[in-house]
Amino acid sequence: MIPPRFEYFAPSTLDEAVEILGRYGGEAKVLAGGQSLLPVMKLRLAEPKALVDINRIPDLAYIREDGGWLRIGATTRMNDVNDSNLAKRRYPILTDAASVIADPLVRNMGTVGGNISHGDPANDLPACMLALGAQFAVRGPKGTRTIPAASFYLDTFTTALEPDEILTEIQIPKPRTGQGNAYEKLEKRAGDFPIVGVAINLFESGRKIESAGIGLTAVGPTALHAKAAADSLVGQAPGDAAFRRAAELAMQIAQPVSDLRGPAEYKRAMIGVLAQRALRTASKRAGGGA
Repeated sequence: MIPPRFEYFAPSTLDEAVEILGRYGGEAKVLAGGQSLLPVMKLRLAEPKALVDINRIPDLAYIREDGGWLRIGATTRMNDVNDSNLAKRRYPILTDAASVIADPLVRNMGTVGGNISHGDPANDLPACMLALGAQFAVRGPKGTRTIPAASFYLDTFTTALEPDEILTEIQIPKPRTGQGNAYEKLEKRAGDFPIVGVAINLFESGRKIESAGIGLTAVGPTALHAKAAADSLVGQAPGDAAFRRAAELAMQIAQPVSDLRGPAEYKRAMIGVLAQRALRTASKRAGGGA
């Protein structure tokens, strides 16, 4: 199908982009990679009156550590994450996830900011952001503010972004010695949306788990923050008993639905399987393993 008519803008500054969004009063959409937005426009599931293309705005594509954070610019492409030695070495959960998003063509165009801000409950990166305790810098007419990932996802395709705000940077706390993370995804075919996805982040010290984060995708109206499951790991020795209990708690908060990718009961069971698998990988990485 062909989308309805719309105005197209390619501002050269963030302030200009914000002004255009405000002018259209919620009837405009930000265009970054376009790999999620354009398909739904072609299906006429979204009919914005204007697109604001932020690709010509300088300094929005980068991956760097600075001031206690890993900072990723909103228009950083998925394959930039895959190719980043910094991400591979210190934030392997990001390359775990980015490497299994769609196919090479989509990863060449799709952006980190777009994947996160689209609000799709089956996207891969939101669960990782919840597990990592990330926060998002957004720019609006009143300036810049930060939104914790745990407060960002409100409902299906609905986030805490105001209509005249743009996500500009993803901020992830720098890892500490003893920290490990991992993302596990079950898919029907290579490059498909996940049937289930589980993201894990662990910090271990003295053979005890001091802190943990768990995020789930494709099993609820939004990416889910499995806080009780993560809290159950704190103070425990990393191992099968603790991991099995955390996986059971993660299964309890899931809200899967039966669809072409499988029945709800199957998806819930797979959360338990993938959670334990990701926990073992994260724990291994926390101990310095590959």
